[in-house]
Amino acid sequence: MERFTGSFTQQEPIPQEGIDAALRVLQSGRLHRYNTAPGELAEAALLEEEFAAQTGAAYCLAVASGGYALACALRATGVQPGDRVLTNAFTLAPVPGAIASVGAVPVFVGVTEGLVIDLEDLAAKAGQARVLMLSHMRGHICDMARLMAICDAAGITVIEDCAHTMGRGWAGRLTGRWGAMGCFSTQTYKHANSGEGGLLISDDPQMMARAILLSGSYMLYDRHRAAPPPETFADLRLTTPNISGRMDNLRAAILRPQLRDLARQCARWNDRYRAVEAELVATPGLTLVTRPAAEDFVASSFQFLLLDWAEPAIRAMLARCAARGVELKWFGAAEPVAFTSRYDSWTYAPSEAMPATDRVLAGILDMRLPLTFSLEDCALIGRIIRAEVSAVFQGDLSSPDMAAPNQTARAD
Repeated sequence: MERFTGSFTQQEPIPQEGIDAALRVLQSGRLHRYNTAPGELAEAALLEEEFAAQTGAAYCLAVASGGYALACALRATGVQPGDRVLTNAFTLAPVPGAIASVGAVPVFVGVTEGLVIDLEDLAAKAGQARVLMLSHMRGHICDMARLMAICDAAGITVIEDCAHTMGRGWAGRLTGRWGAMGCFSTQTYKHANSGEGGLLISDDPQMMARAILLSGSYMLYDRHRAAPPPETFADLRLTTPNISGRMDNLRAAILRPQLRDLARQCARWNDRYRAVEAELVATPGLTLVTRPAAEDFVASSFQFLLLDWAEPAIRAMLARCAARGVELKWFGAAEPVAFTSRYDSWTYAPSEAMPATDRVLAGILDMRLPLTFSLEDCALIGRIIRAEVSAVFQGDLSSPDMAAPNQTARAD
């Protein structure tokens, strides 16, 4: 019986160019973004300038984390305590957490079997809020043209959470470039790795000026090379609070060479995605996620669905895969495990049941695909998943207390 022995959390080393740049920053002692020698350009300022050019955005701000970028964007767009903010029911905890952190109230929008926001549900709820924090969850991108048409008609400002879609887009337009602001993460498991970190882009000078001031510029906004002109700050600089969340030069130095190599890395992730996918085609009981032709995605993780399976059957499959070295996360468990919480887990955010969404969430299985996996590793992982899903679905179980997919376990 084949078994996988790799690590689902081991990332590739930082490229040597990034290590060398980091050493130069450490040797200088000037880690703080505003602590520069005469004539020196800060690594953080250069990172912002380069990422703005890479995405085609007018402005960019480097911050301490992706979560900080989300909350900063909400404040910069004028969200106040008590305001309602639309967001995905299928997302990760930092998204509703950012909304709650500014005193606003998340309003959850459903998910489809394509693992994207349900645009019909969005249209129905459009009158409930003036801001949508859209999560491109796990790299799945919805029909952005249709989403923007719904939001524009309702006067909704869109903030994009692009933590899982850096460098990718819909119909030739990058994520982060559809809404008013785009938020990115450079946490270790994202597409560029600085441990923690975030990037915020926008074409709106007022929003970006507020974001820079919020991040803790101490009036040193003229040292930002991807910022609005100084006069934009004149009416904001004394009325915008300092909520420090700057990125330091060390992390910026590590990131700059990684971002220059982003396109090649995205292609490598997608090769691994396709290697797993090829092994799972036509697996009985398993639903693969359809990727539309207009979606230019990057797949640093893999999701599939076990729709309408009973909980004991899913747990049996998870246990059998784990015994063979394949770590799968399940979004359908009654209690959140690690990052697999969902809208009804976040008790600080009131919500109403959404049966169609609950059905999808109950069937979502997720796993990371680090670039330390070879294509052969990914094919092996796919074969293991196929074998164990098939075994449980067909009732070929090794333990008598494991129910088949459409059976409920008997409680004596």
